[in-house]
Amino acid sequence: MTEKCGVVALIGAPNAGKSTIINALIGQKVAITSSKPQTTRTRLLGIAIEDKTQLLLVDTPGIFEPRRRLDRAMVSAAWEGAEDADVIVLLVDARAGLGPKVTSIVDRIQHRKEKKILVLNKVDIAAKDKLLNHASKLNELAEFDETFFVSAKTGDGLPELLEYLVAAMPEGPWHFPEDQVSDVSERLLAAEITREQVFRQLHAELPYAIAIAMEQYKDRPDGSLEIHQQILVEKPTQRAIVLGKGGHQIKEIGAKARAELSEILGRKVHLYLHVKVSANWDEDKSLYQDMGLDWVK
Repeated sequence: MTEKCGVVALIGAPNAGKSTIINALIGQKVAITSSKPQTTRTRLLGIAIEDKTQLLLVDTPGIFEPRRRLDRAMVSAAWEGAEDADVIVLLVDARAGLGPKVTSIVDRIQHRKEKKILVLNKVDIAAKDKLLNHASKLNELAEFDETFFVSAKTGDGLPELLEYLVAAMPEGPWHFPEDQVSDVSERLLAAEITREQVFRQLHAELPYAIAIAMEQYKDRPDGSLEIHQQILVEKPTQRAIVLGKGGHQIKEIGAKARAELSEILGRKVHLYLHVKVSANWDEDKSLYQDMGLDWVK
């Protein structure tokens, strides 16, 4: 059987479930997830292998109306991730339904030359009588080559989606080694894992106006890894929330992030977290590079 390799770009509004689907298709975690929108900030590549086919799955930030520099950088990353794809997947939260965020994305891709497929996600919790209606309306707006109804959480519909994507890939050599599952550097992964734990531990208490800055990332002589990170927040009140009473909250964030990183990287990790108030961290050009984003005006 001839080798095949191609690029699949997943785009959609915030919180559609792109990262969850990519993790499910690959079979392990490569992208952070949370129940809140705009969790993904940069585009990343997840690599799935099915028989002789290598799928390069581009996870992109949710597309929304940008208001500040960070927003513009995220939306820019999303559209760049869709460039030169063999297949564009529009992922829609079937429970949330159709709104201006979804229809504006459809408007921008309806005349694209790439093969386009529509994936309605979260069908396990969506109103069944609305699913076909959503699919019908979206297919009226753009000519999708195929429509799938899936649940990234339960796995329903994912085998059929994977089978379709594999069949759609062009013949060609693989771009990555067989044992590589992502193009994300360990440094960026470490920052993302910590940021995910901030979201998970603090739930609705903290706005999304936080970032993780890497201070040190070095190997110890015993083979373990030492990481120093700053959690950047905009206000002193947010710093107090991250720290928690007696420093309890940041200890919990650090413990969970440390355990996950040790498991993913396969070695002991020493993680040191500090919280810093930086009112305009989103105007720091160097931080964008750390986050894997382009500096946009």
